[in-house]
Amino acid sequence: MARVPSDDESVASIRVDLARSGGTRRPCVRIPDDVDLPGRLESGTCESLSMEPDDLVRLVIDREERHARVESDSRGRLLRGAFDDRRRARTPGEGTDRLAEWLDAHDREPGDVVVLDVVVPNELYGLRIPGDRTMYDVKRGPPSSLADIARDLDGS
Repeated sequence: MARVPSDDESVASIRVDLARSGGTRRPCVRIPDDVDLPGRLESGTCESLSMEPDDLVRLVIDREERHARVESDSRGRLLRGAFDDRRRARTPGEGTDRLAEWLDAHDREPGDVVVLDVVVPNELYGLRIPGDRTMYDVKRGPPSSLADIARDLDGS
């Protein structure tokens, strides 16, 4: 496991708006549609923020890893909550919304801005207050595909 600071060159940081979605009074994180991530990612290329509705992502808030489901409404993609495990992220009525707790603790409401850090694209993201610095624990290992596994078993 590696510790990566939020200002590391491998982390892309995006300012995102807090908004209300639907009839809820709770703020949510609006994910912009037109974001190109700077070429600071490990691939060294410019990539789009490819969070799709119904994706489950790991979301670090105050150094605690949570789970969030990407949702959508008529205006685009958003994160309505962050929960202790994947099951609760799929059925948010069953657990404590850690995103709402964090936003309340930092007096953030719709119209305010937070920073979304892209730590590992499509897997691990972080939220922080603009100007704050944090550390992320990143589990690094070689990605394996079924072909890699088959080659290892075959010995070739």
